[in-house]
Amino acid sequence: MKKILAILICLVIAVFSTSCSKVKRVEEIANKNNKTTKSVENNAQAVTNDSNNGEIDVDLTKMSSTMVYSEVYNMISTPDKYVGKIVKMKGAFALYENQEKTKNYFAVIIKDATACCSQGLEFIWQGEHKYPDDYPEVNSDITVVGRFETYKEGDQTYCHLISDNVTF
Repeated sequence: MKKILAILICLVIAVFSTSCSKVKRVEEIANKNNKTTKSVENNAQAVTNDSNNGEIDVDLTKMSSTMVYSEVYNMISTPDKYVGKIVKMKGAFALYENQEKTKNYFAVIIKDATACCSQGLEFIWQGEHKYPDDYPEVNSDITVVGRFETYKEGDQTYCHLISDNVTF
């Protein structure tokens, strides 16, 4: 009986010591992830502040595909932080025509590192440009530099770049 009690006590101690180490390991992983997140945020902020002679506030062409995807997601999620900033981005040209076929929407689409997900940002090309004559083919590479702005259609708020610098 004493032997069984001793084994049982050893098992209880082993279970408690293992669970404590797992909790500590989870805390270590969480701290490491927080440090990585802060490092990524600092890196993104550094790239954002690198302004090519004061002209570009957010240069997405200098970031990895994962960072670009994340930054565009941030722009769409928290647009007030970006309003008025000059953004440069490169991606695939996309076209969306509304259901009434009265308006075309143009966008730059980027994919994440695994190319399974995509984010896009609408742009308005200032000046006298007609689609399809003056625009690239859909899905071709395009670079847009423009001022980040928001606008409303109905109850929805949308984001876009106002640009006079579109290259393809």
